[in-house]
Amino acid sequence: MAEAEYKVTGMSCGHCEASVRGEVSKLAGVEDVQVSATAGTLKIVSSAEVADDAVIAAVDEAGYSAVRA
Repeated sequence: MAEAEYKVTGMSCGHCEASVRGEVSKLAGVEDVQVSATAGTLKIVSSAEVADDAVIAAVDEAGYSAVRA
């Protein structure tokens, strides 16, 4: 299992969290996604390493910006 954490900017509510969770969950190998608008964080657990650029692109697709924490 691999874990990764990202800082996400622009989120302010539960809908924001759901949007990010939905996009990141689509990535191959992702098994768990935890998002906090309050803390501005995204944590993923995956069966194999997921490329940072793929996660960042998924967050971007949801309408927000992310960087690896």
